Amino acid sequence: MRLIIAIVKGSDASGLLDALAERHIGVTRLAATGGFMSEGRTTFLIGVEDDREDEVIDIIRKCCSKHLQASPQFRPAGELVPSVAVPVEYEAGGAIIFVTDVEDLMRL
Repeated sequence: MRLIIAIVKGSDASGLLDALAERHIGVTRLAATGGFMSEGRTTFLIGVEDDREDEVIDIIRKCCSKHLQASPQFRPAGELVPSVAVPVEYEAGGAIIFVTDVEDLMRL
């Protein structure tokens, strides 16, 4: 058995949950906040058989793609120069995935 812990952007969570449910993969969903820009995050706890690990990771990869996003960065005002908002691009989205062995999985 494997435990897959996936931390994804909050806006990707519903699509990922639907894709996992379509393939009859059980999941526990936890809301969280943190990371760069304090964006909403969702943590998924997914217990699967060893032979389904790659399938789950592929689903996560398809539902949680990375993309460039812009955010304003303010330059401080000087004596003669007003404050200016300059857009800064950063990579957003994607997922952080941890995979660990599990000795036993019980559903009660």
